[in-house]
Amino acid sequence: MATHFSPCSSSSTNFLPSSCFKNETTVLFSRFAVTVPRKSTWVTQIHSRIQGRKHFHIKSSNGHPLNAVSLQDGLDGSPTAKEHDKSQGKEKPAIPISEAEKEESTLSITVVGASGDLAKKKIFPALFALFYEDWLPENFTVFGYARTKLTDEELRNMISGTLTCRIDQRENCEDKMDQFLKRCFYHAGQYDSEGDFSELDNKLKEKEAGKVSNRLFYLSIPPNIFVDVVRSASLGASSLNGWTRVIVEKPFGRDSESSGELTRCLKQYLTEDQIFRIDHYLGKELVENLSVLRFSNLVFEPLWSRDYIRNVQLIFSEDFGTEGRGGYFDNYGIIRDIMQNHLLQILALFAMETPVSLDAEDVRNEKVKVLRSMKPLQLEDVIVGQYKGHSKSGRSYPAYTDDPTVPKDSRTPTFAAAALFINNARWDGVPFLMKAGKALHTRRAEVRVQFRHVPGNLYKRNFGTDLDKATNELVLRVQPDEAIYLKINNKVPGLGMRLDRSDLNLLYSARYPREIPDAYERLLLDAIAGERRLFIRSDELDAAWALFTPMLKELEEKKIVPELYPHGSRGPVGAHYLAAKYNVRWGDLSSDDS
Repeated sequence: MATHFSPCSSSSTNFLPSSCFKNETTVLFSRFAVTVPRKSTWVTQIHSRIQGRKHFHIKSSNGHPLNAVSLQDGLDGSPTAKEHDKSQGKEKPAIPISEAEKEESTLSITVVGASGDLAKKKIFPALFALFYEDWLPENFTVFGYARTKLTDEELRNMISGTLTCRIDQRENCEDKMDQFLKRCFYHAGQYDSEGDFSELDNKLKEKEAGKVSNRLFYLSIPPNIFVDVVRSASLGASSLNGWTRVIVEKPFGRDSESSGELTRCLKQYLTEDQIFRIDHYLGKELVENLSVLRFSNLVFEPLWSRDYIRNVQLIFSEDFGTEGRGGYFDNYGIIRDIMQNHLLQILALFAMETPVSLDAEDVRNEKVKVLRSMKPLQLEDVIVGQYKGHSKSGRSYPAYTDDPTVPKDSRTPTFAAAALFINNARWDGVPFLMKAGKALHTRRAEVRVQFRHVPGNLYKRNFGTDLDKATNELVLRVQPDEAIYLKINNKVPGLGMRLDRSDLNLLYSARYPREIPDAYERLLLDAIAGERRLFIRSDELDAAWALFTPMLKELEEKKIVPELYPHGSRGPVGAHYLAAKYNVRWGDLSSDDS
């Protein structure tokens, strides 16, 4: 049975003390927020110094300058911040700083949970890639923090095996790697120890050498110690004269109640602008290109509605099982792990109205509107499955419950399909079908847009009874082999009239031979720049959980048994019946998409 957690309770029992440290709130909040010394001299100095200076032009993925100081980060809780808000009006995301300013500031990145797989496989390699491509500021250091006892050299040895250069393999690759590793340091400590974080603070100050210190904490840790770390860091290691930001990895709770409680506890010590909830799918190239494709091409925008689109499919599949992660996965399941975040975020980007601008708040406002317009998910519109053992070609594949970390009687779904609807003028009646699963026949993540049939199609007799063959379909393949292709009908050359379904194909590897940056690179770069467009806001998270929580509770209360499907198959048969209920055929099942 999935365990329910309370984010504000102590990690030794559940999370942190249930009081959420109410008596310490004001002190901790102002401590973790940026402390403005002596009547906002830091703010006024920045305003005066940026005048007439040459700007540093490294930018985030949204075009904002990279070396920028956010005047709102951590200031909301102070009287100075309120004065600034009144005098300046709406806060700008960032103010570019000059070359002189660049020399006077430092960036310290602390990876909390540095000995874990995510840190070793994704975060450190992403930081090195940014350094390798000269995206990081000149003055930066990287600290690993975990309970494991390591020296600086042992950390460097641990992560060096995961660092790779871009495929162009420049001659200075090894030199850049050595330079990066020399900037990596380690501090061992407990996650709930203010004293250990104070020791980290001393090490950070030593490296910062009196410059303006901007600090980014990446929480690559289990969710049950998020608040422990934030509390300890706020007391012991926050910046006193620059910004402090915290990247939080999913899961953000497991239902509306736990997610809301986690948010409330984090906000005891952080402002909303300091919290960067990361969903790495939002950093993937094809997801980023979704809005470009729609809003920058006249051929698509007029078609982007119920008038021309018959259904939209969001498909995620992995060709492997839990493979040792069963203990973690069994607490959440595929719906919480993939559908409620990755796929729903893509859906919101796909379906949103045109934002006023590309500023973070404008984009996120439109996403929230979509989520709030959606009909709460009904149990009758959901199919759940679980993979079972299977033998093929003399090889045996284990069942989900064969994982030693999974209970033998587990009902946790490893597969789910759902039909969602948006109750607004643009999308009324259009089914948005989601499908996500483990241990399926292939690995893929894609968005498929099936357009309506051509009214009075002169050539429909050439397709016989299979009208789906005559349907235009736009496919955005997020992974693997990133591509955008449009299925169209055309005449096969020759005598007679024989029609064929062909692809207008943009295969990224052919058009853009340069390696595509990893999603974590883009998101880390944006967090450093203070660009929040690709991160999840708290009201956005609330709206997402409101869609799924009633259905998830009903699923667990009624003890719905998942439909079994063979390891390596296309998933449970029930998913096809769900699609057929809305007169839809899954687009990834045709022979040319296998």
